[in-house]
Amino acid sequence: MRTLGVDLGRVRIGLAVSDDVLRTARALTVITRRGEPRDLAAIAEIARDYEVTRAVLGLPLNMDGTEGASARLARAFAPKLAAALGVPVELFDERLSSFEAETRLRDRGVSSKDARSMIDAEAAAVILQGWLDRSAA
Repeated sequence: MRTLGVDLGRVRIGLAVSDDVLRTARALTVITRRGEPRDLAAIAEIARDYEVTRAVLGLPLNMDGTEGASARLARAFAPKLAAALGVPVELFDERLSSFEAETRLRDRGVSSKDARSMIDAEAAAVILQGWLDRSAA
C-alpha cells in the first residue's frame, strides 16, 4: 500500500512515493509536461509500477489561504488524475513546499544547478510527507 505525491506545475510535474507502511516519502522523478493525456499516462505508468492505492496532489494556496489560478488548475486536474490512476486523489495544502524542498536539497549539499532538476520531485516529497504526518496524527 503506497501513496503517490504529486507536485503539479505548469512546466513540470514532480512525483514522490511513500514507503509501504506510509511513514516516509521519497522523491521519485520529474515529468516534463507534454500535454495532459501524455502527462496522465506517464503518471499512471509510474503509479502502476509502485502499486499506489492513493495519490496526494499539492494544492497551491496563497499565503493567506485563498485560492488563485494555480489552485484552480490543481482542483481541475485532481478528478482527471483519479480517473487515470483508478485510485482516490486527495488535495493537500502545499504552501512553502518549494521553499522547504530547496532547503532540503541545499542541506544535503546539492548544488543549485543540480537542484533545479530535482526541486519538483523533492517538493512532491514534502507535500506527501506533510500528508503522511497529518494522517498519522
